[in-house]
Order: sequence, then C-alpha cells, then structure tokens
Amino acid sequence: MSKIVSIPSDDNGCAWFHLSPPRKVLPKQLRGNIQADWVVVGAGFTGLSTARQLALNFPEQSIILVEAQEVGFGSSGRNSGFLIDLPHDIGASDYIGDITTAGMQLKLNQEAQNIIKRLVAEYKIDCQLEAAGKYQAAVESRGLMILESYKRGLDKLGQDSEIIQEKDLPKHFGTSFYKKALYTPGTLLVQPAALVQGLATNLPSNVTLFENTPITEIEYGKKITLKSHSAILSADKLILTNNAFASKFGFLKSNLLPIFTYASMTRTLDKNEQELLGGKKTWGIIPADPFGTTLRRTNDQRLLIRNSFSFNPSGVSTSSYLQKVKKRHNNSFKNRFPMLPNVEFEFTWGGAMNLSRNHESFFGKLGPNVYGALCWNGLGTTKGTIAGTLLANWLAGERSELIDFLLASPGPNPNPPEPFLSLGVNLNLMLGQYRSGQEC
Repeated sequence: MSKIVSIPSDDNGCAWFHLSPPRKVLPKQLRGNIQADWVVVGAGFTGLSTARQLALNFPEQSIILVEAQEVGFGSSGRNSGFLIDLPHDIGASDYIGDITTAGMQLKLNQEAQNIIKRLVAEYKIDCQLEAAGKYQAAVESRGLMILESYKRGLDKLGQDSEIIQEKDLPKHFGTSFYKKALYTPGTLLVQPAALVQGLATNLPSNVTLFENTPITEIEYGKKITLKSHSAILSADKLILTNNAFASKFGFLKSNLLPIFTYASMTRTLDKNEQELLGGKKTWGIIPADPFGTTLRRTNDQRLLIRNSFSFNPSGVSTSSYLQKVKKRHNNSFKNRFPMLPNVEFEFTWGGAMNLSRNHESFFGKLGPNVYGALCWNGLGTTKGTIAGTLLANWLAGERSELIDFLLASPGPNPNPPEPFLSLGVNLNLMLGQYRSGQEC
C-alpha cells in the first residue's frame, strides 16, 4: 500500500464552525473491515453532492463518504459564505472572458444555487441562507477600472448589475471607506459550515458518512483498498473530492496549488454599535482586486474580514501565521469601521483554496476505477455542488450540455518543479498583496 503523507489539519478558530447549530447526529468513525460499492473521499460541498446523487442514481448500492475531520471544520466551512451565480474569471480583464464559456459557467452556478435552495427548504437547514446579492467594491484606481470593465462584461452577458457611487455607499453598508461598488442581485449569502453540516445530516439512507477518519494508506487495483487508523475499506470505485489532497493520493501531483486565505470575525454588535454602523442589516462585499479584503455583515450582526494569503504545499494549516494576519485584519477593520473602535475579533482562522495556474478544474476519470471532481479556484460552494452532482450523473450514464462542458476542460496545468514553484507562488502572493494597497 502507498502511504498518504499529508492529511488535513486545520486550526480551531473558525467562527462558522463554532457558531453552527448543534448537529442532529453524532459523527461516526470508520472501524473494522468494510466493503462498499463506492467510496467518496472528502465531505465538503463536492463530496456531499456526489454522494447524494450517487445514492439517488444507484439506490441498491452502498456509498461510503469519508471525511478526515468533522464536516464543516475543513475548507467548506471556512470560506466567506458567498454562493455566486456569475462567472468570476480572475484571469480575464473583465472577469467574464470568452462569452460562450461565461454563459456555461453561469448555467452551472445557477443550477448549483437551485440545488442548494431546494435542499435547504426540503430539510429546513438553519444556515442563514439569504438572497442578498453581492457588492464588488474598490477604493484604488486599478480596482475602480476593474468595476467598470466587469460592468461592461456583465452587460454583454445580459446580467443585471448596478454601479453605486461613493456618496450612496454608506446607505448600503455603513462605511464610507469605498469610492465605488458594483452590485449584482443573484448571489446567495450563507453560513457555510451550517450548510454543509445540514447537508451531511440529511444524506440518503444508502450513504454512510464517516468523520474524523483520515485515510493513511491506499492500494489501487480491481478493488480499491483504503486504510485508516482503525479500519480497512474496500470499494469497487473511488471518487476523490478532496481538492489539493488528491495529489497525496497520487493524482494531479504537480498540478494543484493549495493557497490559504485568512479571516477574522467580531463578536456580535450591540444595538448601539449597529446604529453607529448604519446601512443594511446584512451584506457581502468582495474586492475588485483579488488580493483585497472580503467583508460580510452576518445575520447575527457580526462583521467578517478576510484577506492575506500563504502557499502551503502540504495542504495543512500553519497556525503560526494567524497572529500575523490578525494584526493585518485589525488594521483593515479600523480603516473601514472607525465608528466601532471597541469592537474586537472573537475568531481568527485560515482555510485552503485549491487553485490551478490556468484557472481550470478537473472533472472525470483519474485512473482505473478512480474518478474525481477537483480544484474550484475559490468558487467551491457552487462549482463543487454542481460538479459533484453532474459527476454522479455521468457515472450513471447520463450526458448533457453541462456534463460535456466539464468533461471538455483541459484540466489544471502542470506546475514548475520545486524550488521554483514555491519561490514563484510566494513572490506573486507578496507582490499581489503589496499592489492591492488600500484594498487590503
């Protein structure tokens, strides 16, 4: 058997996880010798949707979903909770790029939103889902130009958007920090850890979820054999939905980039502080500059700041970086919310995004009896949801316009070898954060 040399290990500071409603079921841990028709590794947005749809497509077969940590503790519960409908190609000058490709991305994202809305309503998942739209905001000249360019791209795509000028922005989100924003109405805001935990609680009966069960060894063959600390699992087919950790399983070994980004969340604002802030009661802001600051005002009246990046080739969190980024978050907060001098952060955490150099994902067959849906370039909430669903449909013999589009992707580009990879990525991250200026 081949050993898995790195397993997920995130810090314990994620606000979304700690503020989630109590789980309805206790997590199980894989034990003994177990046989299954299918095993899915990674219970984030992609893995949960894959396992759910496999169970519906193959009701007589057994599906085991394995998660190294607790559902909601990893990357799927650590993002900023934006379910974005629009194309978001940061490699294109107008965030749209090729109009045909953008149209397909729009269909994928909107279908993902429909799936999530249906499941949240069906199972009454308490995850603060709100059709609030999103603001993309800027203060630097480069960011202001991006907003105008993105507006033109959205007009070309036939999507609603509204430029909001500086004088009107405080009515929307209180702070007068920004000079311009682009509002788009189609984004859903959510408490991400609560959402994935709710989805995990309501899986079909032929799916068995095992949490806190990292896979430590694997052997490929006619049967796939996976070993954890307490069990041996044999399955006919394996599906990897564990993003950058797929490289630890022997696939896309030089194609994936685990980039960590960091967030802090305040305590709940009291009524006086809410009045001092003003603006709408909930909103979400993403930066025009990709290296800028993301903001959320949550349903329970907390403020979230997200910025700063690091490259962690192991895919594992580095806790020593948290104190450094918390200082940066404090500065970002003070710049934006001078009316709230006594509001402090209650939580600070890091979380991984799986990126590729060409902004492409992987969808399809990785090897004999091994399949994958991987690498969502920072948009895993929607892309993972729809890709997992469509992968299960494809494995059941279905073909569609959206499946064919995903299958046609060239996949993530190979990375340069070390030490050039780490040198190049770290330099780009450092320069990007420096050039973002006030946006950070």
